[in-house]
Amino acid sequence: MRELVDRLFRTGELTEEEFRRLIRHRTKETERYARDLACQVREKNYGNQIYIRGLIEFTNYCKNDCYYCGIRKSNRNAQRYRLSQEDILECCRQGYDLGFRTFVLQGGEDGYFTPERMEKIIRTVKETYPDCALTLSVGEKDEETYRIYREAGADRYLLRHETADEEHYRRLHPRSLSLEHRKGCLRTLKKLGFQTGAGFMVGSPGQTPETLAEDFLFLKELNPEMVGIGPFIAHRDTPLGGELNGTLQDTLFYLALVRLMLPDVLLPATTALGTIHPEGSELGILSGANVVMPNLSPVSVRKKYMLYDGKICTGDEAAEHLENLAERMKKIGCRIVTDRGDCRRSALRAF
Repeated sequence: MRELVDRLFRTGELTEEEFRRLIRHRTKETERYARDLACQVREKNYGNQIYIRGLIEFTNYCKNDCYYCGIRKSNRNAQRYRLSQEDILECCRQGYDLGFRTFVLQGGEDGYFTPERMEKIIRTVKETYPDCALTLSVGEKDEETYRIYREAGADRYLLRHETADEEHYRRLHPRSLSLEHRKGCLRTLKKLGFQTGAGFMVGSPGQTPETLAEDFLFLKELNPEMVGIGPFIAHRDTPLGGELNGTLQDTLFYLALVRLMLPDVLLPATTALGTIHPEGSELGILSGANVVMPNLSPVSVRKKYMLYDGKICTGDEAAEHLENLAERMKKIGCRIVTDRGDCRRSALRAF
């Protein structure tokens, strides 16, 4: 399997069958080798710099009913909330003072936040903080809505595809949602000039080496600027609440493969990774990740944005504890930087 890791590093490509073989038959030695190599690739492209994103979870209302998500519309136990524009700007102010130069507005697909409302919020944030990047993560929209966001000043857009396999997608989502439409949204975002992020859950129910191979091939085809992958963690109030969680070992290996396949991609060590292991952020960085996303949301609502059980939101992953996070990164030879942290598409593959 080591030769497949080497080929992925050299060329950035494997066939579908090769991905299947690598995933199905990997060994612990292969995992260590891939993670070490991915760490070297990260250092070649980004040095020891770790980018921080200020995460603002501004609404947990959602019109969708995804079977894995704690804020699905059918979860009557969810405590719903929305932040006002003033609340969002106050989060940005606090984040800017702490050194954040990217803000991530994340929320469910909430009809209250019309294109007009979002346009006003985006313009106000960008006019107030012109040296900052603004990322949106608010789900599937039509092309005109995405264009409004882009023209208002949004720089990036996160829309995880979750799985690139149609049968697997149906196991995770209701019939009202479509994998074809999801992929179409991602291609539209790329066309409009967003720095675009896709990604998938690790260990979600029904995931196999075959479905994972499709994920990697889709990511290679899309060539996104960002990839977000993290372990599936069940939420008790969802149809998949009794399923097993994804594992640390799998997540770290797939992070490494993404880094080897897309050497200049922006790759977060996700909150979910930190939820399943106390050193998840560090282990993610040492497997090729180069982004962390501390929570800037008001403390009063953080526990309400519960996508999965046990989601961490008030420890070192919280923005107010940024110094602690910086110290943890320092211990593994990395440093948090005050920077927009754009994708470096010009970085060289070889070293």
